[in-house]
Amino acid sequence: MTVGSPDGRGVAGSVAAGSDIAVARSQTVGDIPRRSAARTPDKLAVIHRDTRLTFREFDIAVDRVAAALYDEGIRRGDTVALLSHNCWQYPVVIFAAARIAAVAVPINFMLTAPEVAYILDDCSAACLVVEDALIEVAESAIAASAGDVRVRAVIDLDGAIDTGWPSIAEWTDGDRGPAPHVEVSDDDVVRIMYTSGTESRPKGAMHTSRSLMWQYMSCIVTGGMSGDDVEVHSLPLYHCAQLDNFFTTDLYLGATSIILDRPDPSNLLRTIASEGATKLFCPPTVWIALLRSPDFDPSALSTLRKGYYGASALPTEILREMTARLPGLRLWNFYGQTEMASLATALGPDDQETRSGSAGRPALNVQTQIVDEADRPVGNGTVGEIVHRSPQATVGYLNQPEKTAESFRSGWFHSGDLGYFDEEGYLWVVDRQKDMIKTGGENVSSREVEEVLFEIPGVREAAVFGVPHPRWIEAIAVVVVTDPDAADTVTVDEETVLRFCRERLAGYKVPKYVIVADALPKNPSGKILKRTLRDTYGTIADRER
Repeated sequence: MTVGSPDGRGVAGSVAAGSDIAVARSQTVGDIPRRSAARTPDKLAVIHRDTRLTFREFDIAVDRVAAALYDEGIRRGDTVALLSHNCWQYPVVIFAAARIAAVAVPINFMLTAPEVAYILDDCSAACLVVEDALIEVAESAIAASAGDVRVRAVIDLDGAIDTGWPSIAEWTDGDRGPAPHVEVSDDDVVRIMYTSGTESRPKGAMHTSRSLMWQYMSCIVTGGMSGDDVEVHSLPLYHCAQLDNFFTTDLYLGATSIILDRPDPSNLLRTIASEGATKLFCPPTVWIALLRSPDFDPSALSTLRKGYYGASALPTEILREMTARLPGLRLWNFYGQTEMASLATALGPDDQETRSGSAGRPALNVQTQIVDEADRPVGNGTVGEIVHRSPQATVGYLNQPEKTAESFRSGWFHSGDLGYFDEEGYLWVVDRQKDMIKTGGENVSSREVEEVLFEIPGVREAAVFGVPHPRWIEAIAVVVVTDPDAADTVTVDEETVLRFCRERLAGYKVPKYVIVADALPKNPSGKILKRTLRDTYGTIADRER
C-alpha cells in the first residue's frame, strides 16, 4: 500500500473540497469568533462606549448578522461594503460576512460620495452597512453608482438621525440564528481592502482566509502577542493594520479589545489608564500627539507593556523620549503593505535603540528580497525594490489583471518601496519609489532629511517631499509643525531649519523650501498625506522660472 493513501491508489488525487476530511480540517476567518467563544466564553472580548461583550456574546452577534445577511439574499461571493467609524458592530459585520462566504469591503469613511460610488461599482456591492452620521454620503454614493446595492442597514451610533434605513440592531438584537452552514474554502476571497496608493483610483486587494490566517500567525509570533493582552484600538478599523494586525489577532488569542471611535489623545490616555490596557498600536504621528498631550502622565500608563508603530519609522528623537518616559514599554515596528495583509517585516524591542529606523527582519511566513530594475537580486547595502514571497500575499487586484501581473512579476510581490539589507539581515526602507527625491541628478531620501528635522528643538512634526523646479528638475521642500509648548524658549523659522540642515547634510540634501505650518494633512490612520503637500506647494518654485 502506498504511504498516505488509505486505498493504496497513491497521493496523486486531491481531497474534494466538500468532503468530510476537508470540513474537519477547515479553519477560516469566520471560525475565529466561534472557536474563541468555545475556549473562553465568559471572558470580556470587546468594549465600545457602554457596550461590553463576552466572547460568547460577540459570537452570537456574529451568527445573528450572518443569518440576517443570508436571509436578505447575500450568498457566496457577494460583497458586503461597510462605511463607518469604529464601533463594536464593525468587526461583527466583517466576521459575519466571512462566515457565509461573502466578501467584506471596508470603506474609508473620509471618502467623498463619488469616491465611495467608485468602490461600490468596482466591487459590485450587494450590501452596504453604514453609520448613521454617514447616511447622506452613502445615499449620494448609491445614487451615483451604476450598480444595485439591494441590501442596506444602518448602525445607529449618533441616535439622533432618522435615516429611514433598517437598523442593524434588528440583526444583532433579534432572535435569528443559527446562521446556515456554508462551507468556506481556504482560498475563497473573504475580504477586499482598497489601497490608498499613489494612483488616481484605489485598487482592491483581494484576500482569502488563507492569506489572512497566515498573517495572523505572523503577527502573533513576531509581535509577541498573547491572550493576556488588553488592547486599545483607536485607529480606523477600515485599515488592515488596526483590523488585521491587532484587533483580529486579539480576538483569535482571546485577548480583550477596547474600541475607540477615533485616536483622540486625551480619551486614548484616559482609556489606557481606566481599563488597565497593556497593549497599543499607533503610527508615529499619534505617539507624538500622546507625548505632547497635557494629559500625558507616565504613572497612569504603568500597565502599558507592548507598543507598536507603523506607517513610517519612528524618529530617533521620539524613540529616545518614549524610552525615557515609558521605560516599561517594549516596542515593535511593523512594516508592510495592504497587499501583504499587512505585516511583512518587524523590528523587535531588543533592536529599537541599536537599529532605530530599521524595518527589522522578515516576519514569520514571509521571505523578503531586494531586486534591481531588472528584478535581479542585489547584495547587502545596495538599494533596490523590496519584494516578498508569502502565503499572506493578496491573490490579486480586483478587476485589474494587468496590474496584478505587474505586481507579481518574476514570482515575487513587488511592494513599490525602496530599501536595502545590511550585513546582519536587517531591512532599511529608504522610501516609496514616489517619495525618493531626484534633485539635480542626485537621489535624496526624504526619510534621511526628516530625521534631521526632528532633531531641531521645537519641531513637533515634519514632512519632506519633492516639488518641480526649473533648474534642479525636482527640489526638496519641507513642512514643519512647531511645538507650541516650546514657543517661549526656541524659535523655529526658515533660517533656523536651513542652518541646522546645512550643518548636518550634504549640500544637495539641504531643503530649498521651508514652510512652517500649524498642522500636516493626514488620513484617519495618522499617515501624512504627502500627495496633498505636493498638490498644495507644487508651484512654490514658479517664482524662479
